[in-house]
Amino acid sequence: VSAFSTWEKELPKIVFDDRYLLLPTKDRKLAFDQYLKVRCEEERKEKMTKMKMKKEVFKSLLVDANLSGRTTFSEFCMKHSRDERFKSVEKMKEREGLFNEYMLEIRRRERMDGKFTLDKAKQDFNQMLKDTVPSLMLSTGISWSLVKSYTQYDPRYRVVVEHSPLCETWFKEYCDEELDEDTKRERERRERVEASMRQREKVVQESLMESLQERDKERKVHLREESVQHFRALLTDMVRSSDASWRETRHNLRKDNRWALAKHIDKSEKEKIFEEHISAIAKKTKMAFHKLLDETLGSQLTENWKNVRRMIKDDPRCTKFSSHEKRREKEFDEYLVQRRAKAKQEFRELLKETRIINHRSAQLATDSTQHLKDIIAILQKDKRYLVLDTMPEERIEILTSYIEEIANRGPSPPPTATEPRPRGRDY
Repeated sequence: VSAFSTWEKELPKIVFDDRYLLLPTKDRKLAFDQYLKVRCEEERKEKMTKMKMKKEVFKSLLVDANLSGRTTFSEFCMKHSRDERFKSVEKMKEREGLFNEYMLEIRRRERMDGKFTLDKAKQDFNQMLKDTVPSLMLSTGISWSLVKSYTQYDPRYRVVVEHSPLCETWFKEYCDEELDEDTKRERERRERVEASMRQREKVVQESLMESLQERDKERKVHLREESVQHFRALLTDMVRSSDASWRETRHNLRKDNRWALAKHIDKSEKEKIFEEHISAIAKKTKMAFHKLLDETLGSQLTENWKNVRRMIKDDPRCTKFSSHEKRREKEFDEYLVQRRAKAKQEFRELLKETRIINHRSAQLATDSTQHLKDIIAILQKDKRYLVLDTMPEERIEILTSYIEEIANRGPSPPPTATEPRPRGRDY
């Protein structure tokens, strides 16, 4: 079956073969098509392999023909057309293509060989001149004809004779190179000196630039610090209330001549310094307000804002704290909460210091009220007990809770006692 045949064409040839019935009807044509595809690929590869072999045979003829770079395809055909290897490639056009490819390689090799030979001849010629002609003679302007009389018996000269048109040219180039050697060395020396000077100048410039940048940086820092100082002084003189806002205050600050002295700080930084100033004022006035409340309340912990307000409303420490009544009341409430919490904590510390209170106090107080009276009598001698006189119920609740806590805890171990060793463990 040919790779380019069709199912309809080949069917009459295989239909009567017993192997035809090995596959179902629907799979037969599919297997046939698959076979054609494989067969087509095999034939293509076989054809390429044969063509490659024929080309290799033809190339072996080219190699054996000892062709030169000037040989033409016509000359090659006339001389080798009867060779069987010549006939291995059927088309003349393909033969010529392979011939041209081979000739490109031949000519490239000849050029490389010729260049190598020419370069080698020039090197030998220059070495001959160096060995034969002193440098002093070159500096006096000696001619090629005179030099030729010195060198014509040198074997290296005989090699160069093949390139006789170049001998005089090579001689002039050699003279120029030798005469320019001193100039070249002087130029290189000057270039090294100039390069060294440029490098030193570069280092100096870089050092100077770094110094200028550092000075500029220090100047900017100094200007900024001065601006900050001027702006803080402006705020100290014009902003004395913690209720001031940046949006309302900055318009008034701009009217002052000192605003221009703070030009080296930006808006966001000015606002930040303003907020820090307000925080400092608020902290200072809050401390003064708390001191006023300490003086007014004394040991009172249950007073309300309405009564306290009547007593402190005209005090500068109250008005300076805030102009808003709600803020004053809120701060008073927080102050009172803190005072009460502190008083309770100090009272608990007092109970811990009172030795008469121990793990048996709860039982003794149940058996007789005298023990509780004795405890209270001792506690009354301490200010931490008296400060809770306005909160008697909470004070007695803290006391009873502490007594119960001590009772539940049990007796304290002696100072030399150690914890009991757990059972069932080996040490």
